[in-house]
Amino acid sequence: MTRDRTYALGAHTTESFARVATGDRPLAVLVPVGAVEPHGPHLGLSTDIAISQAVCDRAAPALDRAGVAALVSPAVPFGVTDCARAFAGAISVPADVVTAYLRAVIDGFLAQGASHVCLVNSHLEPAHDQAVRAAAEGRGARAGIASPLERRYARTLSEEFRRGACHAGRYETSIALAAAPELVDDETARALPEVDVSLSDALAAGVRDFADMGLSRAYAGAPARATTEEGVALLRKLADMVVTQVREALERPPDRG
Repeated sequence: MTRDRTYALGAHTTESFARVATGDRPLAVLVPVGAVEPHGPHLGLSTDIAISQAVCDRAAPALDRAGVAALVSPAVPFGVTDCARAFAGAISVPADVVTAYLRAVIDGFLAQGASHVCLVNSHLEPAHDQAVRAAAEGRGARAGIASPLERRYARTLSEEFRRGACHAGRYETSIALAAAPELVDDETARALPEVDVSLSDALAAGVRDFADMGLSRAYAGAPARATTEEGVALLRKLADMVVTQVREALERPPDRG
């Protein structure tokens, strides 16, 4: 998907941004959040960032059609990546740093006239998810999180995602094929055997290291079964998630927080 510069906040000038921020429609700023971390031998280290970016790029025009001015912020590419620390390419930032940074980003956009800032997170490691959520605390309806970890959205996604066997598996590889095929080594993906390990079960049991979970090559699930078509369908559902989160926030009375 080619990015539409209409919605790319970084492509706006100071004057064009000011016109959007002071217009007669509420302004939602979507902030793609990800991490630089291993995604098996077949996906690039920036896979989570690319997924968040693609979701935001699809959600912004949908919000526009719904009467909300929407801009997609430059992505925040680093996060908490402790589970993958045994593998090359894992760049982890302390949770408190992630929270403080994202909180400053939120407050900066609110000060510039945004009605709502939505952090769109595709890196689902628990410590990272908690750090991202903490950044929006205390901002009431003016800031929020869009994450497929929320049950009402998770149940709309693929069976592999619901099982939790989805790190660089069919779920993420399908989305990457649709969103950023340049990050996918398709030949390698087709040759990979399924790794039937549920990350959600392992995390619930207190295991916090991919290697200890049995992810010897930093992936779980079935990347060989990924398709672009499935990725397109998943991106549509994830974009709907963002639209729902933003519209619900904008409909909340300010004093409810």
